[in-house]
Amino acid sequence: MITLPENFPTTPTVKPGEVWLVGAGPGDPRLLTIMAIKAIQTADAIIHDALIDTRVLDLAQKGAKIIYVGKRGGMASSSQPEITATLIELAQAGHAVVRLKGGDPFVFGRGGEEAEELAKAGIGFRIIPGITAGLAGPAMMGIPATTRKTNHAVILATGHRVKDDQDGENWRALARTGQPIILYMAMKRLEEIMLALADGGLDQNTPVAIISSATMKDEKVLRTTLKQAIHDVKQNAMPSPAIVVVGAIAAIKIDMLVKMSDLP
Repeated sequence: MITLPENFPTTPTVKPGEVWLVGAGPGDPRLLTIMAIKAIQTADAIIHDALIDTRVLDLAQKGAKIIYVGKRGGMASSSQPEITATLIELAQAGHAVVRLKGGDPFVFGRGGEEAEELAKAGIGFRIIPGITAGLAGPAMMGIPATTRKTNHAVILATGHRVKDDQDGENWRALARTGQPIILYMAMKRLEEIMLALADGGLDQNTPVAIISSATMKDEKVLRTTLKQAIHDVKQNAMPSPAIVVVGAIAAIKIDMLVKMSDLP
């Protein structure tokens, strides 16, 4: 039990008829924010994505509705309109609703879309940010998103295909920025993306780091290069979900780091 000082700001609870869009962080339950914990504990309906640790759901109050709407590539899943409709229906029925998402709701989590639809329906909502896996995963492995010696910017990108014929040019354009790129949901198209980045002028020896199951007990990290990435991924069986870091920061190693996966 965490005891907070008396002068610590009070934490609101989810009210009937409200929807809170809550970020569950990168995976390990200990990386939840205080607001996220309070939201999960006070909601009577929780609509959650895939990859939410069961220990996070165990925080829910007894009798709360737990509704799975996970979206995983290649698997049967709820459509986005169905998810949004469920949120609105539950709120209109007077439930205190938490929409629980991995990472941060507004970083490749479709939280913005859901917030817009809730506003259109006249549903009160809050946004509870979470630690996004694209920054937390590398950080926990000693890979900083920025350092003064390597980069003045960092690019966050999703590996999903853009719905036009400019997809390859988009990757080539990112390569030409010279800034490190952190990729979400890229494993399915990794070879295609690596080739496009090389075609955009990125050096074949550019460091690449791949973190699978970031912050969890089965976490794995692979350090390779743009040229060797596909071969090394196949050799080392790096499964999804994974974060891919491309650029100078991927070569940084900080000794004596205690990782989350090393903790009890």
